[in-house]
Amino acid sequence: MSLARLVLKELAHRKLNALLSAMGIVTAVALFVAFFTTADASNRETTRLMRDLGFNLRIIPRATDMEQFWTDGYSAHTMAEDTVRQLASAERVFLVFNHLVATLQERVTVGDQEVILTGLARAITAPAQQQQPMGFAIEPGTVYLGFHVAQRLRLKAGDAVHLGSMPFTVARCLAESGTDDDIRVFGWLPDVQRFLNRPGRINEIKAIDCLCLTSDQDALAVSRAELDKFLPEAKVVQLRTLADARARQRQTVERYAAFLTPCLLTAAAAWIGVLAVLNVRERRLEIGILRALGYGSMPIAGLFLARAILLGVAGAVAGYALGSALAIHFGPGIFQMTAKSIRLLPSLFLGSLLTAPAFAAMAGFIPAVLAVNQDPAETLREV
Repeated sequence: MSLARLVLKELAHRKLNALLSAMGIVTAVALFVAFFTTADASNRETTRLMRDLGFNLRIIPRATDMEQFWTDGYSAHTMAEDTVRQLASAERVFLVFNHLVATLQERVTVGDQEVILTGLARAITAPAQQQQPMGFAIEPGTVYLGFHVAQRLRLKAGDAVHLGSMPFTVARCLAESGTDDDIRVFGWLPDVQRFLNRPGRINEIKAIDCLCLTSDQDALAVSRAELDKFLPEAKVVQLRTLADARARQRQTVERYAAFLTPCLLTAAAAWIGVLAVLNVRERRLEIGILRALGYGSMPIAGLFLARAILLGVAGAVAGYALGSALAIHFGPGIFQMTAKSIRLLPSLFLGSLLTAPAFAAMAGFIPAVLAVNQDPAETLREV
């Protein structure tokens, strides 16, 4: 009788054990497929949420008086607007800094209220990354009003407002933030430069660090050392609490993934291994008879290993289908901001077909060895 027919008869005879073994493989594969299908969305979601906490680096002119900076909220010194492009063009800069936004800020009076007029350029992001830039996409001739500014001046979206003699349209009135953004007027950088008579000048570059190191890892020292190479006429200030929150959250997600993977592997291996051992114990008499009829160690070991591989292939196919269905159905509801990145991954199907049978064979290796080493005389004496 061929090994293939023997394996099929074995599966047909031990349906429950085969079904439970297959369920273990299907469950393991489905969990892995669902996890890795949504992993990219999870990483993007975490990155987006952490990004939305705001900028955690402020790059300002080196000559800035820090007492004045913290008192006014911005530097009294300026630097050329080209410095942001100079920084963005430096080699390896996006390994340290990202979402570079050139900014010009100054206190002015609008109506009867003192506000912080803030000009923002478009964010510059890493060229190889498909990232939605941070900050506001402010159009020329328009402004965004902070909550208290809009309340005090009784303005709403669509209204006209003047900065000096320059007319602007209110594009948006911002929600209350509980920060000094509530007394800001945001405008397009060239418009603000023209109003303040500071053409081509900025006094800050806002950025996010890409290192994701916590304070005990001294990320600020790394950022400062790199900035000295790229832009020696500037210095960097880190909003440490915000930077730590971003770093710790991302590191927590990475550690959780690293913890979950071996746990799933161990549980699946234990499940399949225990069922394989039980199958061998239940088949001791049949194995003894096969040995007594002259079947050697290799055919018997091959029976159990082939059985495990066949179940692994079936479990891989069913597990991939189940895991993909779970990811596609539930993923968009969990990762709402990055739902579009959840899609079928054919590479996971190929990986499942290669890994699951090998994994099942490894889990069944010890039971196969036990079966081969049984003395048929001792086994048949128990009958």
